[in-house]
Amino acid sequence: MLIEPIELENGTAVGLKMDMEHAPLLIIKAPKGFVMCGYLNIDTAQRLDDVAVKVTGVGSFDDVLAATVVESTTAAQNLGIQEGMTGQAALELMF
Repeated sequence: MLIEPIELENGTAVGLKMDMEHAPLLIIKAPKGFVMCGYLNIDTAQRLDDVAVKVTGVGSFDDVLAATVVESTTAAQNLGIQEGMTGQAALELMF
């Protein structure tokens, strides 16, 4: 598992990467929420009232930051996060 600081404009997030069988599992966690790859379930994050967004087709932290948000929880939407924004833009709102 790789754990790496991710420097952003509004603060430092923590990137977690675990190599799975066919693709990596990626999460970048900021103080108020996280961006996750397609391996994880947005419905569970919604039930737990987490600030969470999902991006897909990613293989690295840079990919997560550049990818567009395809799903988000209500808690994330309440912070101003919208589908179509980049993972980085969503993370910046999570500080």
